[in-house]
Amino acid sequence: MTPVYEDNHIIIIRKEAGEIVQGDKTGDIPLSEMIKQYLKEKYNKPGNVFCGVVHRIDRPVAGLVVFAKTSKALTRLNDMLKKGEIHKTYWALVEGKRKEKEGVIESWLQSDGRLNKTRVVDKNAPDAKLSKLKYRVIAEGDRYSLLEVELLTGRKHQIRAQLSSTGTPIKGDLKYGARRSNPGGGISLLAKKIEFIHPVSKEKIELETYPLPEMLPIIKHSQEKA
Repeated sequence: MTPVYEDNHIIIIRKEAGEIVQGDKTGDIPLSEMIKQYLKEKYNKPGNVFCGVVHRIDRPVAGLVVFAKTSKALTRLNDMLKKGEIHKTYWALVEGKRKEKEGVIESWLQSDGRLNKTRVVDKNAPDAKLSKLKYRVIAEGDRYSLLEVELLTGRKHQIRAQLSSTGTPIKGDLKYGARRSNPGGGISLLAKKIEFIHPVSKEKIELETYPLPEMLPIIKHSQEKA
């Protein structure tokens, strides 16, 4: 975990692949607890430290995650999230090439909690939810493409399921059809950028993080061809 922004009400960190945002059945220490310890030590705070989880990204995914340091900020950020006022942009390194260099993928998704997997299903399937994302190709190599992705709906494993179902699974994502795993077990999906109006100060927060190492060669290749 790497803190990239902090004020009195919020803290934004860069999560690495393999870290978990919130506690789960594995019993591994989540980022929410790591942040509490970080704040306790940094400010020499006695007693309990507040850290509210605003949103999550999957364990094998890296990128920017927002946490609340106060209950006031958490309540407001949760409301903003529901209203779609927190804008997240992802980068996905995928196998193959997209026929269309930009577009919207729209499909119905069904989440299977038992298998921890999301499927593309018919719209009449039980619990099917309409899901949309917007993408554009920002770099291409011989075997992989780098996409910029914006979620228009927020479903579990949405980017992973929708890109896979349309023929371009994310590099390293064995669960959704990738040919082989990545070293370390992460997948080549990055929460690259986050934008929102600060819930207390009302200032615009706009943060961007650096690409994953495996994304750099394809960016360089694309620049050299341009």
